[in-house]
Amino acid sequence: MTTTDSERKAEELARGAIEARVAACAQISAPVTSVYRWQSAVETSQEWQVLFKTTAARYDALEAHILAAHDYDTPEIIATPVARGAAGYLAWVAEETR
Repeated sequence: MTTTDSERKAEELARGAIEARVAACAQISAPVTSVYRWQSAVETSQEWQVLFKTTAARYDALEAHILAAHDYDTPEIIATPVARGAAGYLAWVAEETR
């Protein structure tokens, strides 16, 4: 998962990851409000959240792709393991990220 400051940038990150086959799917959530401390100041901004679907084996490649494509100094990159999932869906994710 990552965030960015515009819908266009979110779509570019999502499309780039799919085209590079480091993610099988990316979902973009409507603007979320983020409150955070940056350079000693508390900031509030609207961001678009992008949730990528990939395999553990492709995580490093996805992270490298996001870091190279993202324009934030320190982009949010968080992975959440999948404890369970439909076998057919997980097989599709694996196939799309080969």
